[in-house]
Amino acid sequence: MSQSRSYLQEKLRKKLEAVKSEEADSDWLRDLVEWLYQEMLEMEFTEQLGADRYERTADRQGYRNGYRERQLHTRVGTLTLRVPRDREGRFSTRLFERCQRSERALILALQEAYVTGVSTRKVSRITEKLCGTEFSKDQVSRMAQGLDDELDRWRQRQFDKRYPYLVIDARYEHVRDDGHVMSEGVLTVEGVNENGHREVIGVSMSPGEDASSWGEIFRRLIERELDPSEVVCVTSDDHLGLREGLQRYFPHATWQRCQMHYQRNAASKVPRRDRGEVHDQLRDVFAAPDYEEAQRRAEQMIEQWSHGVPAFAEWLEETIEQTLAVFQLPKRHRVRLRTTNNLEKLHQEVARRTRVVRIFPNRRSCLRLVTALAMEQSEEWLTGSRYLTMIEAEPVDEKLIEEKEDALQPVA
Repeated sequence: MSQSRSYLQEKLRKKLEAVKSEEADSDWLRDLVEWLYQEMLEMEFTEQLGADRYERTADRQGYRNGYRERQLHTRVGTLTLRVPRDREGRFSTRLFERCQRSERALILALQEAYVTGVSTRKVSRITEKLCGTEFSKDQVSRMAQGLDDELDRWRQRQFDKRYPYLVIDARYEHVRDDGHVMSEGVLTVEGVNENGHREVIGVSMSPGEDASSWGEIFRRLIERELDPSEVVCVTSDDHLGLREGLQRYFPHATWQRCQMHYQRNAASKVPRRDRGEVHDQLRDVFAAPDYEEAQRRAEQMIEQWSHGVPAFAEWLEETIEQTLAVFQLPKRHRVRLRTTNNLEKLHQEVARRTRVVRIFPNRRSCLRLVTALAMEQSEEWLTGSRYLTMIEAEPVDEKLIEEKEDALQPVA
């Protein structure tokens, strides 16, 4: 009948001795994990059939019908496994359900695109390689429902910590809607909690980034018990709809305009030959030891460009104050909160996965994959080292706070 646990343990012991012998190559750990997963597949298949290979029994539930290859991405490398088949196509392993949520979400997105008939040839080839073609629309729907329930609970979880710092960013994905391919915004909010750890606290999708879209995600955060009065600083790009949403839901928070985005904006306002100089000057302003010195360097920069590119100098004078709000924070926090770079790294990982799908079959499929990635990243942040040391903040200039709050006012 089926192999016993002790039998598998003995085989594992012998396999471990073999792969760690002098003849073993540097991939011995990957080979060991691959062998173990294959053994688990065989045991699971034997249990479901009710009979071992060549065994005659009245309890047999089916017959073997070869294998299909499937890759499983793990921390020790990509494993190539041979998934057993039975003649009736009933075997469904639980092994792959234990792999990362993001891998399950990606596979589901590919399967959904496949069964709805809107996948490209590239997606079809990848789907057949990863999943085979032995799945139906109903099977995909059932698998998606279980993962969606888990991800929905995470997105709606109640907060039990304070989040003095928020970092906000958005990216866009292609989603099919009623036969049309639309560009949908993925809106993400990162929070640095009172213990100094980062978390992804908000993930949402919207057709755009207007005030109502951002207002909706901020409203949901507050409903989940995020206290707006305890948010000290919000870092984001300069988007009018976002700023209006912040002014309504977080009126007392200081807004820090992302310095990296600001440098890109500045480069687009001067001739190509001057972009290197502008980049260096802004880096010098942002690297100032304190607010007064940063302001002095900014005034020098404005004065210089007022002679050569007056329109650029005028833009600097109107906007550069928005990038200096971070100087009112404790010095040890400034470098980490002056840009949205760490959140953009998450979006780069999202992009790496979504390039495989290219066009999502629906909004739900896109949200599922993005949420799974955000959830895994958030868990990694929470269990890793502290992002910031959260001790009592250094005294700040109250007049400076008022000036930064004025900069948050929506543009008429």
